[in-house]
Amino acid sequence: SSFLYRMGERNETKVMYFILLGFPTTAEQQLLLFSALLLAYLLTVLENLLIILTIRNNHSLQKPMYFFLGNLSFLEIWYVSVIEPKMIVDVLSHDKRISFQGCMTQLYFFVTFVCTEYVLLAAMAYDRFVAICKPLRYPLIMNHRVCAQLIAVCWMCGLTTSSIKLSFIARLSFCDVDKINHYFCDISPLLNISCSDSSLAELVDFTLALLVIMVPLCTVVASYIFILFTVLKIPSSQGRQKAFSTCSSHLTVVVLFYSTTLFTYAHPKLMYTYRANKLVSVLYTVVVPLLNPLIYCLRNKEVRFAMRKTFTCRR
Repeated sequence: SSFLYRMGERNETKVMYFILLGFPTTAEQQLLLFSALLLAYLLTVLENLLIILTIRNNHSLQKPMYFFLGNLSFLEIWYVSVIEPKMIVDVLSHDKRISFQGCMTQLYFFVTFVCTEYVLLAAMAYDRFVAICKPLRYPLIMNHRVCAQLIAVCWMCGLTTSSIKLSFIARLSFCDVDKINHYFCDISPLLNISCSDSSLAELVDFTLALLVIMVPLCTVVASYIFILFTVLKIPSSQGRQKAFSTCSSHLTVVVLFYSTTLFTYAHPKLMYTYRANKLVSVLYTVVVPLLNPLIYCLRNKEVRFAMRKTFTCRR
């Protein structure tokens, strides 16, 4: 998996590929795990495609809230596609290798999509804040141009953060250690198997993780504090319930996504020492993306109605 070359007086080993150890399973468990992961992946892609089609084909959903939801669904299709297909194949395959370039590519796109989703969820929280706290000015503030600019900012944040992180991680030396105790190329396992000084890469990663997690999280928290105060001033219980119902699905998705990723990426090298790291990773790479579209469909009457209207046979 590696070749030797001389640099000055020192021998170094450059890793050509990594071996993803994944989950240790018996032959019987392999087939069950393969079936469960394949089903989860296909359902996640199908659910998100249905949401995108429903939003595109229903004039009643041409609102900023659903524009962001459509973009979230588009993002999550790519988010799971960069991890799960390789993960599914590796369950049954004896050859669990991934090339160094393939590993860096997978890491780049995964970090891009994770960081983009953090910022996108914050943009969705801001949208709910404007809708509930400034309803009369909502159409003016959240016009199509502003929504498009917010989406562009989300992607720019994701791409920039990922580029900076990867520029430091790709420079690390991995010597002759080629086994990654994970099912995909993540930051924590790569930092831990590096034989060179990874302190700078870890510092950059921690600083960027703090920015890309805490700034959107503070935006979400501040938005919902203002929303709560505004909703509590609504005199009728029906009005309060209606206001809360427009936020409940987004808030549920935020709690699920942030809670499963926060501790992993707040201190990646430390998290890798825990055996539970892979199980936590399954939550945000498989379970949460599978649940998100269901949460939006089950908790949002407008989406449910539009979906029935779109996919019910008409005479």
